[in-house]
Amino acid sequence: MYVAGFIIAVPAENRARYQAWAEKSANLMKELGCLEVVEAWEDNVPDGQHTDFRRAVAARPDEKIVFSWQVWPDKATVDAAEATMRDDPRFDVPDDIPFDRKRLIFGSFDPLLTMGRD
Repeated sequence: MYVAGFIIAVPAENRARYQAWAEKSANLMKELGCLEVVEAWEDNVPDGQHTDFRRAVAARPDEKIVFSWQVWPDKATVDAAEATMRDDPRFDVPDDIPFDRKRLIFGSFDPLLTMGRD
C-alpha cells in the first residue's frame, strides 16, 4: 500500500463544482490503478495556536478545507500513473478549476501503520 494526499482551500460556494471535479479525477485515478479515493469536506477544522490546516493553505474566511487521499497498491503504480498523467491530455488542468492550485499541499507516503484493512 502507498498513500498520496493533499489539502486545499476551496471557496464554500464552489462545493458542487469541486465535487464534480473530484468525481472525474477519481475515475481517472481508478483507471490508472488507484484502489481508493477519499475527498473530505471541512466539518470541524479548528484554528490552532501555532499552526493548523487553514494556515497551511492560507485559507480565507469564505473557504473550506478539503482533505483528500488516495490509496495505491504501491509506489511503482503511483510513479507509472504520474508518468501517464504528464502525457495524457485528460489530466491537463483546466483554467476553471474550483480552487487556487498554488495553495495545494501534496505529498506521498509509505504507511507506518494501518488498521482495518486486509
